[in-house]
Amino acid sequence: MTNLRKPTHPGEILREDVMKPLGLTVTEAANRLGVTRKTLSALLNCRASMSPEMAVRVGKATKTSSESWLYMQAKLDLWIAEQKPPKVEELGEVATV
Repeated sequence: MTNLRKPTHPGEILREDVMKPLGLTVTEAANRLGVTRKTLSALLNCRASMSPEMAVRVGKATKTSSESWLYMQAKLDLWIAEQKPPKVEELGEVATV
């Protein structure tokens, strides 16, 4: 079942809801997160996915859970995959124990 609305990319959330209110530049935020400016910029501009390592860094830096950042990425990834579902055949019924 596909949702109608595309989930928000976690990089956009980080940019709009964390960095902008704090007045952080990409360079300053990248330094604080311990990543390159290029890496953070790709995430913030939705050109890269939120990796587990980045989720841990962002979670620690924002005092939020890394799981919440990964969940945002997983929701987006699934939504994208569901837009063109593959043609598959059912495997059959699975016996229950």
